[in-house]
Amino acid sequence: MSEAIKNRCDFVVLFDVENGNPNGDPDSGNMPRIDPETGCGLVTDVCLKRKIRNYVEIVKEDTPGWRIYIKDQVPLNRSDAEALTYLGVTGDLKAAKKADPSLDVKVRDFMCQNFFDIRTFGAVMTTFVKGNLNCGQVRGPVQLGFARSIDPILPQEVTITRVAITTEADAEKKGTEMGRKHIVPYGLYRVEGYVSANLARKTTGFSEEDLNMLWEAILNMFEHDHSAARGKMAVRDLIIFRHNSELGNAPSYKLFDKVKVARKEGVIAPRSYVDYTVTIEEDLPAGVTCERRS
Repeated sequence: MSEAIKNRCDFVVLFDVENGNPNGDPDSGNMPRIDPETGCGLVTDVCLKRKIRNYVEIVKEDTPGWRIYIKDQVPLNRSDAEALTYLGVTGDLKAAKKADPSLDVKVRDFMCQNFFDIRTFGAVMTTFVKGNLNCGQVRGPVQLGFARSIDPILPQEVTITRVAITTEADAEKKGTEMGRKHIVPYGLYRVEGYVSANLARKTTGFSEEDLNMLWEAILNMFEHDHSAARGKMAVRDLIIFRHNSELGNAPSYKLFDKVKVARKEGVIAPRSYVDYTVTIEEDLPAGVTCERRS
């Protein structure tokens, strides 16, 4: 494995949506997620991590060391079994653990070395949990919060029609069928994240190469995810606070407070990124540097 990162990072991502649904809620008819008290839009951390995983999978295409653990139509147990096969473990895991007390570490290291998303976000590996191996739950060094829109959003339900009829019986009665889709006319979202150098060193071995891939994936996570449902989505800004130590030189909330996003004066209903102003206060704590990527 490459050497683990030595510097803690905190970061802010700004992305927007135009005439699309950034993250539908299946419990609400797939309407865009919304905070009922403030009216601000929400996008879950799970949704964003899925797009990061998808980008890495597209770029690396199962290159050794860059595979994705949580992916479509691949049972997790199948990937878990690879570690056991590699280590020559068969039968009862509890018995194997008694025979080799270091089995936990060996299994964890194998999974971290082979799967980028485990090195990055961690994972719950049910096969090993059931076998009472301590490596079943790996806490990843990279964590994301929920994304929240800067201003309240006003989701709209749009009625659509199609001329292709589903059944022969329906075709005799009508010439079109009706449908509905939910959109957000425009919304600018902000999400904050954390990269722990301490967890990278102690647990997963998350490296500088992994970190650079993470930044690349964040910047491009919507570029290969276009669909009619999501409309136009793009990452507008990635602001990285890098500490010169493993444990950090300042609380993350103080750094996040340095990033100010506000509507421009006179803008009543924002409809594009240029309707906002993004500023970063320059008085950063000692030992912290700031970098912007877009």
